[in-house]
Amino acid sequence: MNIEVLKSKLHRATVTQTILDYEGSISIDTELVKKAGMHLWEKVEIFNINNGARLATYIIPGKKGEFCLNGAAARLAQPGDKIIVVSYTWIDEKDADSWQPKIVLLNDDNSVKEIKG
Repeated sequence: MNIEVLKSKLHRATVTQTILDYEGSISIDTELVKKAGMHLWEKVEIFNINNGARLATYIIPGKKGEFCLNGAAARLAQPGDKIIVVSYTWIDEKDADSWQPKIVLLNDDNSVKEIKG
């Protein structure tokens, strides 16, 4: 049997911008996307630490240090808010005890503080 587990996490990212009049998505620094083992156009969930909002969207390429919520998601955050961006994958349940997600801890300026996994 397969189970869904955490694949990747960008932890405590700082929202740099919100753009309401946009099709949707989150723009993320492409280097951080790679370091987290995520991919452009991949579905992600976002948890806003400041207000508790949770949403699902997809990643589009962003500039260095950028975390910009676009479209309807822009209503759920403000620049300066701290967010967690996560993606999931499916694995065989027998591999669950040895599974290690990739976790990227970020500083206030969205530079990498530490990478785990």
